This record gives sequence, structure tokens and C-alpha cells, in this order.
Amino acid sequence: MAKLGESDTNLPQTTVSLSALNLNSNSNSEKEKVDSNEKTNTSSNNQSASNSNVSQVVRFKTGLKNTVWDCMRDRGWKETDSDLDWDFFWADVHWIHETFDHLTRKDLLVKNVKRMIKTVEKEYGKQEAQKFEFISTSYVLPQEHALFQEEFKRTPGGIWIMKPVGKAQGKGIFLINKMSQISSWKKDPRIKGKGDDESPEAYIVQRYIENPYLIGGKKFDIRAYVLVTSYYPLVVYIHRNGFCRFSNSQFSMNVKDISNMYIHATNVAIQKHNPNYDGDKGCKWLLRNLKTFLVTKHGTKKIDELFTEMEALVVRSLMSVQKVMINDKHCFELYGYDILIDDNLKP
Repeated sequence: MAKLGESDTNLPQTTVSLSALNLNSNSNSEKEKVDSNEKTNTSSNNQSASNSNVSQVVRFKTGLKNTVWDCMRDRGWKETDSDLDWDFFWADVHWIHETFDHLTRKDLLVKNVKRMIKTVEKEYGKQEAQKFEFISTSYVLPQEHALFQEEFKRTPGGIWIMKPVGKAQGKGIFLINKMSQISSWKKDPRIKGKGDDESPEAYIVQRYIENPYLIGGKKFDIRAYVLVTSYYPLVVYIHRNGFCRFSNSQFSMNVKDISNMYIHATNVAIQKHNPNYDGDKGCKWLLRNLKTFLVTKHGTKKIDELFTEMEALVVRSLMSVQKVMINDKHCFELYGYDILIDDNLKP
């Protein structure tokens, strides 16, 4: 178990396990001690242990008949229809009446990280606060349209990426290089009324990373899976075996390619529609294969530092929402992180 944050001045320490997740680990800590003169009891002891194991079968309930259900059955867990008599309940979104998406909604993530930067800078100094600057310059539209407009004027010719705050799989994403391209987001829908069908959807606009690390001339990002078992204290498990998602086309910052999502997006939901997409091979690498490639090219020390920084990025993002998350010892959060690396090996 490695502890991240020990080098962070006075910041709370966070325990992070880099082991692969294993929710079916044996938790029995006691071992039977059999004396040599009690060998005759071996058979009965084995029978008792067998009966004990049978009585400890995990009862689960879920409305999802997908990979989650398959994994539970493969572990020998028993499905139950009871609404009360279960050990593990994997609920779908319709069962949850209120969501707390301070981390997974793009606008709330930006808001919480910005607040954390101000707090850390005030209490520990600017140098410490810079460690939380892992998100490119971002604004929420339409609320922060005026602020974005000022920033846009200071850096003319820059390219920005627009993302709807509550969607996934690359839906609704596009790039812009002119203010006129976002004119429909100038007014706040909350001011105009919630029932107005013409109200613009909330988006987040971010400065586009124009220098991503390329492999074979193509852009990629890293998908890492993170399990949070507690927010107080913060306990985080990062799965070692993530993967990388590649675009299908050669990367280009040419203005004529600004609308080509086969170049700029890595989402499989987008790339699979590319005529050059290979359905058998896909556009993915295992994370361990990426690390082997990078170590060969840059050396072990530099790549170990890169992966340590990615782990720290995960922890700091969780620290940013720690105060607003509800903590329940009976629940956990499972997140998918998408991390982009630039050509300076900075995540």
C-alpha cells in the first residue's frame, strides 16, 4: 500500500492501493490449529468448514442483466429478489432518487477543483496550489460566457473544445476557434426559464491541448478505473490494468480539420464509425503495453514519475470533492478516469 501526499506540505494523507481490484478476496484471518493427537477429527472439521462456507454465500440483487450480473454469478454469489434480504445491491440510476455527481459532471468538477485551488493557495501557498492545476483552462457556459470572452480575446487564434456537462461517449463535443461559433450559449437558461425549449444546453469550454503525446502520429488517452471505499478518511484503489484509447486518424491542428472528430476524439463510440476502424483490433492498448513502450523510449525513471503523477492527479481530484460527498461505510464509488498526456509527459 503506497501513500500519496506524504511530500505535499501539510496536506491530508491519502491511502492508495495500486493492487488490482479483487472484491472476492478471502477475509478469514483465523487459521485452524490441529494437534497431532486430534487427527481423527479432521473429517468432521472439514465438514464443519464446508457447512460454514455454504452459509456465507453472498446474496446480491440487481436489475442489470449485463457484465455486472455475470461477474456476480461467476463468483458464486446467489441472486435474490427480496428488497430487504440482500448483502450487495447494485442499483441502476432509476433506483437512485438523488445523485451526487460533483466529480462526474464536468461543470461541477471544474467548480470544485477551482475552489480547491483557492483554498490550498490560501492555506499552503501558490506552489502547493499549482499541484491541483491538472485541468486545462475551463469555463461553464452560459454562466461564465463573459469571462470566457475576455480570455478568448487575450489569446486570439486559440482552439477550444466544447463539451456538454452531462453527456458521455463523446456526444455533443466539438471544437471552436471563433466566438461566433458559440453565440447560442450566451444566455443563461435558468434566467430565461426552465420550460423554454429554446434555452441552450449547459456546456463546458476548455482550452484544447494542442500538443498531446502521439504514438504513430495519433492521439490517445488513458482510461483508469478507480474505486473509492471511503471519503472520510479518503481510501482509494487504482486498478493497474487500465487501457488506452486511440484516434483512428493522424493528428492535425490544421484549421480545416477542426471538425474532424476522428482526429480529435478518442471515444470508441465515435471511432467505430470511421471507415478505417478495425472492429477486431479496435483502437486500444492495455495500459501495461503503453508503459512498456514508454519505458523503452524514455527510460524507467521518467515513466515511473509519470505514473506516480497520474496517481496523484486522481487523489487530488477526489480531495477536491471530499467535503461535498456523502460518506457511507456501506457504499462505494467506482469511477472511470480519462487522462491525456502532453508531449512533455505531463498528465
